[in-house]
Amino acid sequence: MITAVFFHAHPDDESLASGGTMARLANDGHRVVLVTATRGEEGEPVPGVLEDGESLGDRRTAELCAAADVLGVARVVFLEYRDSGMADDPANGHPQCFWQADIDEAADRLDAVLAEEEPSLLVVYDPNGGYGHPDHLQVHRVGTRWVERHAAAGGRPVRLRWVTLNRDVIRASLEAAVTVAEEAQVSGDPIWSDDAMLQARRERLESDSYGMPDDQITHGIDVRSVLDRKRSAIRAHASQIPEDSFFLAMPDDAFAAAFGREWFVDPDRRRDGRPQVGDPLLP
Repeated sequence: MITAVFFHAHPDDESLASGGTMARLANDGHRVVLVTATRGEEGEPVPGVLEDGESLGDRRTAELCAAADVLGVARVVFLEYRDSGMADDPANGHPQCFWQADIDEAADRLDAVLAEEEPSLLVVYDPNGGYGHPDHLQVHRVGTRWVERHAAAGGRPVRLRWVTLNRDVIRASLEAAVTVAEEAQVSGDPIWSDDAMLQARRERLESDSYGMPDDQITHGIDVRSVLDRKRSAIRAHASQIPEDSFFLAMPDDAFAAAFGREWFVDPDRRRDGRPQVGDPLLP
C-alpha cells in the first residue's frame, strides 16, 4: 500500500478533476491525502446558500471536508493561502493570495506535509493548470519545484502525475449534449442543459489552452465503479455547484460518458501512440 497526495487549488477541484481516482485508490487500501492551497474565498456563491454571518471560505472548507469523507480521503490539509480569483481579477494582487506566493516558500509549506506523509505519488495540474486559472498554474509550479528539490536532495522516488482534462473527449460530450438538446426541443421533452451553458463551454473548449489533447495523455483511469461517489462529492460543494448545474443535471448516462474516466499525464513519458495506462501508479 502507498500514500498518494493530491494537490489542488480550491475546494471542489478535487472532486471534479480527480475524485474518482481518489476514491478508487482509497477503495484499494491506499492512503489518500488531499492538500488544498486555498479555501476558495473568491468563488461566487450560489444565491441564498450562505447562512447569516457565514463566510464563503468557512462554507467551502466544510464542503471540502464532507466531499473528502465521501471519497475516502484520510487527511485534508490547507496551505492557508488566500484564493487569487480568476485571471486578471483584482484579487490576483492581494499580498496573501496564492498567485503572489514565493514558489520556494510555498514548496516549503508543501514539504511540511509531504515530509510527514512520504508519498509514492504526487498529483498536480498540467502546465496550464487545466484552463489557466492563476491558482491552478501555481499548484503546478509549486508541486514541480518540490519534486525538483526532493530529487536534488536524494529523496526517495516519487511518481509525479499531472491531472488534466481530455479536450477531445469533452468536445465530443458537448457535441452529444447539443444534439440531445436540439432533439428535445423538437420533441418537447425536458432539457437538462440550456443553450447558453453549452455555448459557453464550447467556446472555452475551442481554446487550445483548455486541457490537453487525447494523444498527449498517458493515463486514462476508469472511475465508473465509483462514479456515484464522485457525483456525491461534487454535490457536497453546494455553494458552488447547484442541483441544476451542468454537472448535476446531466442524466446518468451522459455523466458517465463525460466523467467516467479521469485523465493524467506522466511528464517523464511520451505516449507515442501507445495505449493509455489504466492505473495511476503504473509508468
